[in-house]
Amino acid sequence: MGIADFAINIGESHKQVVPITIFVAVLCFCLVIGHLLGESRWFNESITALLIGCLTGTVILLISKWKSSQLLRFDEELFFIYLLPPIIFNAGFQVKKKQFFHNFFTIMLFGVVGVFISSSIITAGSWLLFPKFGFTGLTARDYLGIGTIFSSTDTVCTLQVLHQEETPLLYSLVFGEGVVNDATSVVLFNAIQKIDVNRIDGWTAVHIFVDFLYLFSTSTALGVAAGLFTAYILKGLYFGRHSTVREIALTVLMAYLSYMLAELLGLSGILTVFFSGIFMSHYAWHNVTESSRITTRHVFATMSFIAETFIFLYVGMDALDIEKWKMSKLSVGNSIGVYGSVVLLVMLGRAAFVFPLSVLSNCMSRNATRSSSITFKHQIIIWWAGLMRGAVSIALAFKQFTHYGVSLDPVNATMVTTTIIVVLFSTIVFGFLTKPLVNYLLPHSDTSNIDREPSISKEDMKLPLLSFEESAETNLLRAKDGLSMLIDRPVCTIHSFWRRFDDAHMRPIFGGPLSNPSP
Repeated sequence: MGIADFAINIGESHKQVVPITIFVAVLCFCLVIGHLLGESRWFNESITALLIGCLTGTVILLISKWKSSQLLRFDEELFFIYLLPPIIFNAGFQVKKKQFFHNFFTIMLFGVVGVFISSSIITAGSWLLFPKFGFTGLTARDYLGIGTIFSSTDTVCTLQVLHQEETPLLYSLVFGEGVVNDATSVVLFNAIQKIDVNRIDGWTAVHIFVDFLYLFSTSTALGVAAGLFTAYILKGLYFGRHSTVREIALTVLMAYLSYMLAELLGLSGILTVFFSGIFMSHYAWHNVTESSRITTRHVFATMSFIAETFIFLYVGMDALDIEKWKMSKLSVGNSIGVYGSVVLLVMLGRAAFVFPLSVLSNCMSRNATRSSSITFKHQIIIWWAGLMRGAVSIALAFKQFTHYGVSLDPVNATMVTTTIIVVLFSTIVFGFLTKPLVNYLLPHSDTSNIDREPSISKEDMKLPLLSFEESAETNLLRAKDGLSMLIDRPVCTIHSFWRRFDDAHMRPIFGGPLSNPSP
């Protein structure tokens, strides 16, 4: 009896501490189980966290006598301010920049154009199908929001299976599209919130596109500026001679500051912190001590891993939130119809752009070798990788259909539960099948011979873009040769021009070794 009274007293005097303590304990348990299942054919960290979240929610539901399954109430502001920045920054900081920018055109096709195509199909499909299952009451902005919510992908499951050394092209496309897709979905979602739904006409799509371009370009520019500014400070002041802690702290805080500035200015924090991570790893990382280089990589990866696990664990627990299920007025049959229609639209919207845009990308790569082109097997894996929905979809759904995590009417509650079910179904079912599918389509023996991107000769790399010491005729001939290379091998040529500009002008100011150091 004394122990029970003690537990009650602790619960009453530490109402916030107890749930957080239990959640952190469950998070630690989730990490241990994820490690033990690391070599599993079917499981990965995302699926493990979701299943443990569901199990924890069930236990809490039983203890509370079917009143609540939640330890903490989800707040989309918590997600966007604290959990998402380390995930996206680490993605930019750890990205293999050479592969990413070699495939930049294709990644942007999938990540930007693909989101517009997928969002349009999901919006139109839900507008046609939902009323057939008795689900009405959504506004035009809601339908547009649904299109962006379910266009956001989660490629973690596939990336855990792919081997970057064996399939660099495929890994780069899946990874790059995943990050750009999330950023595009959030930017498009924010642009939709600004439109006047009472005056939708032919110019509405133009306004959305213009707002999207503005947000995309300004957010990217802010991220680049933050990365370069951090590199300049670290190179000029050399914090490492007194304390490595300061240079690590400055890198972390500047990354977070860039994200918060973007949100404060109404821009996309995701894009800003992603490009900030890319430029910090390209310049600033070379301006810190060797110990700080190792530490920063591990710190950013750890923060990202904990945030991802936290999110999936919470989604699993929130799936059993009894309040949302009670508020929904749809019958079981109609609810299943709504869930099934969303999954079908997601698969259809994904296929509508992956296969056509892959063909377009292959056509644009004039001198593409067999391995540098996107084969049909690659297209299937890219299509499959984007079928899973994750934390960004959950956060956007809460932002659209709840008020500080609380659904105010049955229609909004139904959309929140629909999003949670789709995330659970796609992550668990599609995630279970990802590893067998990839191993079937890409056996290890078929990926041993990797052809690389055609490169520019070292002699051409050493030539300046223009030389004031040579005649105008020589410069014109060089410009003509450069234009020919640009037409013949556009991606490779642009990359070589950038490396020459980077070596000549950027690295001397912002830091980093030269691409082709002289012997």
